[in-house]
Amino acid sequence: MEQRHLGRTGLRVSRIGLGTLTWGRDTDEHDAADMLKAFWEAGGTLVDTADVYGDGEAEYLLGRLMDGLVPRRDLVISTKAGSVPDPDRRFDCSRGHLLAALDASLARLGTDHVDLWQIHAYDPETPLEETLQALDTAVNSGRARYAGVSNFSGWQLAKAATWQLAAPGTRTRLASTQMEYSLLQRGVEREVLPAARDLGVGLLPSSPLGRGVLTGKYRHGTPADSRGASEHLAPFVEPYLDDTASHIVDAVTTAADGLAVTPLQVALAWVRDRPGVAAPIVGARTAQQLTAALSVEALSLPDEICRALDDVSAPVHRYPDHDWSTL
Repeated sequence: MEQRHLGRTGLRVSRIGLGTLTWGRDTDEHDAADMLKAFWEAGGTLVDTADVYGDGEAEYLLGRLMDGLVPRRDLVISTKAGSVPDPDRRFDCSRGHLLAALDASLARLGTDHVDLWQIHAYDPETPLEETLQALDTAVNSGRARYAGVSNFSGWQLAKAATWQLAAPGTRTRLASTQMEYSLLQRGVEREVLPAARDLGVGLLPSSPLGRGVLTGKYRHGTPADSRGASEHLAPFVEPYLDDTASHIVDAVTTAADGLAVTPLQVALAWVRDRPGVAAPIVGARTAQQLTAALSVEALSLPDEICRALDDVSAPVHRYPDHDWSTL
C-alpha cells in the first residue's frame, strides 16, 4: 500500500487507515484479529483508536493483538483523549486529564509510546494553551511521537496550529486533524481543509463511506445486519438516509457500474485522493468488509468521474467563502 507523509512532518502512514470504533463492542477479538492481520498483510500501517472506544476495550484489544499477532514496529498507532462520559461536560482537555488519559491508554495498549496522539475535540472550558501544553509534554517525554487534533472547526484548528508554530523547536507542530469527510459530508471544505493545507496539517477523514451509506446497502431498505439496524448506531446512520444522500448514492452507483467496480471503491477512492487528505480511516466490522475496502488501492478515478461526483455532491458555500464580488 502506498505510504504518505502526514501533513508537513516526517511521519509516513498508509493511505488507508484502520479504525477500531466498534472493537470490544460490536467487533470481537476473533474478527479484530482477522482484520488487523489482513490490514498488515496488505501493507497498512495506520491504526486509529481512542480511549473511549468500547470504554477502553478497543485499546486493550489492540494491545493484546500487537503482543503476538502483528509486530508493534510495523504499525503507526494513533489514539485520542479528551472525550469523557459526563453528561454535563462532554470533553475535558485539561492538562491533568489528558496526560492521565494518555498514561491509561499506554497501559491498555501495552506500549511505551503512541505514534500519534490527538485531542478528541475542542474543550471551550479549558484554555487552548493548556491543552496544547499537554501535547508538548507528551512528545517531549517520549510518550507520543507526533500530535494532532480532532473535530476542531476551522478557526480552532488555525489558532491551535499557529500557536504551535509560533515557537519552533519548543512546541510540537500539529501533524494531523481528524474530521468526518465523504461525498455525503463535505463541510470540512469550507474552512477546515483550507486551513489544514495552508498550515501543513494532514487530514485524516473519518466515516469516508458516509457512515456506510455510500456502499449502497441502504438503497432498498435497512439490512438487518447493518449499523442502521443497530440500536446504538441507528441514530448515527439516520441523518444520511434522506433524499439528498439518495441522489448522491445513485450517482456513486452509476459511476461504479460504468467502471465495473463497487460503490464502496468509488466513494473511498474519491475521498482518498482529495487534496490535503493523508489517509481515510475505514471502520469495518469484519475482515471481509475490510478486504473490500483495501481493494481500492489499485483504483484511481478518471477525472470526468471525479468532476461528476464533485458536482452532484457540491455543498452550498457562498459568502464569505466565495469572492463577494461574484455574488
